[in-house]
Amino acid sequence: MKKAAPGGEALDAAAQARERILAVIRAIPRGQVMGYGQVAAKAGLPGRARLTARVLGMNDDPDLPWHRVLRSDGRIAMPEGSRGWREQNQRLRAEGVVMERGRVKHMPRGGHDLDAALWGPV
Repeated sequence: MKKAAPGGEALDAAAQARERILAVIRAIPRGQVMGYGQVAAKAGLPGRARLTARVLGMNDDPDLPWHRVLRSDGRIAMPEGSRGWREQNQRLRAEGVVMERGRVKHMPRGGHDLDAALWGPV
């Protein structure tokens, strides 16, 4: 019988949390956005907005719709005017998201459409 390496369970839990966060981000429909905390809550990790940010910061998947994740107040989390800020703003506008000075005009509070995307019709 194989013994688990020390800390192996913690690594598995961290990998599972990462995959759950990435699954929620992948399910955000085009033209919609979520806050870091909303993503964490949907992933079953309430209160872990910073973990969502960390997972996104380590992302190397070019197909991940990272640009659909914003601060809870609808603002882009990168420094205003930076290359990343401009790219996120441009991507959101291209999807039809209304932006004003780096902030989504109407930041959603719910997530009913995302629920349907993740789990099917309710």
